Amino acid sequence: MNAREFRRRGKEMVDYVADYLEGIEGRQVYPDVEPGYLRPLLPTAAPQEPETFEDIIKDVEKIIMPGVTHWHSPYFFAYFPTASSYPALLADMLCGAIGCIGFSWGSASEATLVALLAARTKVTRCLQAASPGLTQAAIVEKLVAYASDQAHSSVERAGLIGGVKLKAIPSDGKFAMRASALQEALERDKAEGLIPFFVVATLGTTSCCSFDNLLEVGPICHEEDVWLHVDAAYAGSAFICPEFRHLLNGVEQYADSFNFNPHKWLLVNFDCSAMWVKKRTDLTGAFKLDPVYLKHSHQDSGLITDYRHWQLPLGRRFRSLKMWFVFRMYGVKGLQAYIRKHVQLSHEFEALVHQDPRFEICAEVTLGLVCFRLKGSNKLNEALLERINSAKKIHLVPCHLRDQFVLRFAICSRTVESAHVQLAWEHIRGLATDLLGAQKEEKADRKLK
Repeated sequence: MNAREFRRRGKEMVDYVADYLEGIEGRQVYPDVEPGYLRPLLPTAAPQEPETFEDIIKDVEKIIMPGVTHWHSPYFFAYFPTASSYPALLADMLCGAIGCIGFSWGSASEATLVALLAARTKVTRCLQAASPGLTQAAIVEKLVAYASDQAHSSVERAGLIGGVKLKAIPSDGKFAMRASALQEALERDKAEGLIPFFVVATLGTTSCCSFDNLLEVGPICHEEDVWLHVDAAYAGSAFICPEFRHLLNGVEQYADSFNFNPHKWLLVNFDCSAMWVKKRTDLTGAFKLDPVYLKHSHQDSGLITDYRHWQLPLGRRFRSLKMWFVFRMYGVKGLQAYIRKHVQLSHEFEALVHQDPRFEICAEVTLGLVCFRLKGSNKLNEALLERINSAKKIHLVPCHLRDQFVLRFAICSRTVESAHVQLAWEHIRGLATDLLGAQKEEKADRKLK
C-alpha cells in the first residue's frame, strides 16, 4: 500500500468507523457465537498472494463482527465504561503514524504492582541499613500488605507477583475500609513479628463503587510508616467535578502513590492509565538500571524525568497524545458535563428500581453504578441475570456483596441516553415478571403432585 492508496483507504476506514459508531445501537450488544467459532472461518495458512482491501473489509463484517461484544453500545451496562471519543480516535491514528515508543504508565493493575515493589524495596533497604545482617529473603517473608475485602483482584495478584502476604481488611456496612479494622490487623500482625509495609485504598470499588476513607486510613499509614497506594481506576475521572472532590480528601497529605484510568471514564479510548507518586526516588531507586545503550546526555542533569525507571516495560505507546486531543477538544466543562450526565442516568435507574417493590438497591449510588437485585434468593437473581444476558438486548455482569448475588448496572457508553436506560429497565422488569411467574407455576405444579 503506497501513500496514494493509504489516503483513499484511510478515508474509507474513517467512514466505516463513523458508520459503525453511529449505527452501534442497532447491533446486538452481546454475540451469539460460541468459543471457537472463528476457527473454521479462517484459512489454515496465510495467503500467498496479496488480497484486496475490499475483501478484507467484507470479512470484517462477515467474520470478526459476529464475535464482538460492543462495549460502546448504549445497551452495554456491564463492568465500567471503556471510554471512546472521536478526538481520541484521531489521536490514536497519529500515534500509530508517529510510532513513538514512550516511557510512560500502563494499567491500574501494573500501577499497584509497581507501587508494591517500590514499597518492598524501600522497606527492605531501610531495615537492612538498621540491621546489616538481615537478608532480603528474611525480610520479604515477614512483609504484609493490606487492602479492603472489596479491592480489585489485581491487588491480590500484585501480592502474588511481589511474593508478599496480602491480607483483606473487612469492610464496613457501606463496603468501605475503616481505620479501626486496619489498625486491628496491623497491631495483630506486628505482635506476631510480621512487618506491615503497604496498604491499598480503593476509591470506587469494582463491585459496588464504594470508597475507602482516606482521612481515616491515611493517618494510620503515616504513623506506621506504611506506603499508601490509592486505586481510583474508575472513580478518579469524576474528581474533575467539584461536587465529587470530597471523596478524594486526604490524598495530598497521606497518599504515596495514586492511579486512575482516563480510558474508563474520561473519553480517552483504551488504553490510557495515569499514575502519580509522591517521591520519585522511591520508584527510580527500585527499578533503575542504566545499560550503556540507553544512556543519554541529559539523564543526570535534572532537566528531564526519565520514566523508563518508573515501570516494568521499557517502552510504551504515545498515550498522552490521546489525552491532549481530548482535553483540548472537550475542555474541562465538556468533560464535567459528560461525567455528570452518567451520574444523573445512574440515579434515574436507581429511582426506577425503587418504584418496583420486587427489587432492592444493595449499595449507595454515588457515581455511575447501581447495584440491585430481586428480593429473594441468590439462585433467583442468578436466573434473572441468565435471562437478561441470554436475551442479548442488554449486557450486565454481577458481583457478590457479602453473601448476596447482586446485579450491576453501570452507565458505560458515550452515547447512552435516558431512553436507553428506560428501555433497559422495562426489559429487566419484563424478564423478572416472566421468571417469577414461571417459578410460581412450578411451585403450584409441585403442590398438585
